[in-house]
Amino acid sequence: MSRIGNLVVDLSREGSKTASAVFRSNTKCARAIWGRLPSTAMRSLKELADRHALSVAAGDLQLLEGRWYVTHSGLLRIAQRRRCCGIKSVLQERLSDPAANRWIFKATVYKSPGSKGFVGYGDADPSNVSPLVRGAEMRIAETRAVNRALRKAYGIGLCSVEELGWLSTPAEVGHKKGREGAGYNGSNNSQPCLRDRLCLLIRQHQLDPNLVKLYAADFCGTETLRDASRDLVQSFINNLAEWAAKDREGLLCKLNSYAQPKEAS
Repeated sequence: MSRIGNLVVDLSREGSKTASAVFRSNTKCARAIWGRLPSTAMRSLKELADRHALSVAAGDLQLLEGRWYVTHSGLLRIAQRRRCCGIKSVLQERLSDPAANRWIFKATVYKSPGSKGFVGYGDADPSNVSPLVRGAEMRIAETRAVNRALRKAYGIGLCSVEELGWLSTPAEVGHKKGREGAGYNGSNNSQPCLRDRLCLLIRQHQLDPNLVKLYAADFCGTETLRDASRDLVQSFINNLAEWAAKDREGLLCKLNSYAQPKEAS
């Protein structure tokens, strides 16, 4: 409660009204974009509205596989509301490889003038970005570094979409829907293409992409993953996702077995 002269203002009630308005707006916009949402997604959306006042309409949030992810603009909006003092990003030249279009950035977020700063690193190369944004690896690496530093500074537990290497928007999904699928990367039902979903799993669970490819080819019974049918790849990805969620250590042991040199017959 706050007293101004003879007027008593209930600040908590005013904040509650604002959060409710944000949630109602988010619900309306989210349903217009993604249709009917499960109750778990709605509860998470309400919590984000209450805690961070993030807006779906402003592009602060994306819904991926039933979970909300904060976008780059959402993280910047949180920093702005909390009066962030500054953000510094520096290209790590010794670690980057321009010939391979691989870039690594270091970003530092300063919450106040006397802050030592919160540091985050970001990397990007053609293997961990969507085909739709190839050529923009340097910019994506810097964005990922800034996002990771912002999450550390303000205690945001949700990974940003850009960090996951998945930059899909409703417009991109529509673009994918109209394309004919080529190999295992195609999609014809407005769902994420398989290549992007696999990259997402690799980044989420911090798996070795080369070992995952070897395991995938073995699982599908083909020389390389590219030779496998879409159905087989989809089955492999479902298996990988389930295993990683239930027993990541067991999955790592399986992947590491592909790193061992095969004995000569």
